Amino acid sequence: MGDELKDPSETKNEEKIMSNLLKDYPVVIEFPVAWGEMDAMNHVNNICYFRYFESARIAYFEKADLFNYMTETGIGPILASTSCKFRIPLSYPDTVLIGATAVSIEEDRFVMNYLVVSKKHQKVAAEGDGVIVALNYREGKKVTVPEVVKQKILDIQKSASGKED
Repeated sequence: MGDELKDPSETKNEEKIMSNLLKDYPVVIEFPVAWGEMDAMNHVNNICYFRYFESARIAYFEKADLFNYMTETGIGPILASTSCKFRIPLSYPDTVLIGATAVSIEEDRFVMNYLVVSKKHQKVAAEGDGVIVALNYREGKKVTVPEVVKQKILDIQKSASGKED
């Protein structure tokens, strides 16, 4: 009988917990945990977390329209480094919410933070970061982050306060 309906107030409380965990992340995507993501230890393999980060990062880039900018100018983002801190193991079945936010912009790069939250556990499963460098793909050289890109990032970040996704 494990498929009992949840009390609506319990569901509302769960949504509030999830929303609070991700309140500082202007881009949030949702993925089901796939059976095939589990490894011999019966939990989601560590490489999958980097795929989650990548998907959230790409959603952020799409929201900032960076791919169109890259097509027009040849200048776009490239991942220079990334890391992950695992908090709790994930396993099938579950659904995760992955948040992405930019935390700093420097001359030729910006830093993003990621958060993976388990709906089943209503807890943070992993935290990560990535350093993204501005690259002129036509010349194969690192460049200054263009002002228009900086502004798009700042605009997205402003949307994090008070967002109701």
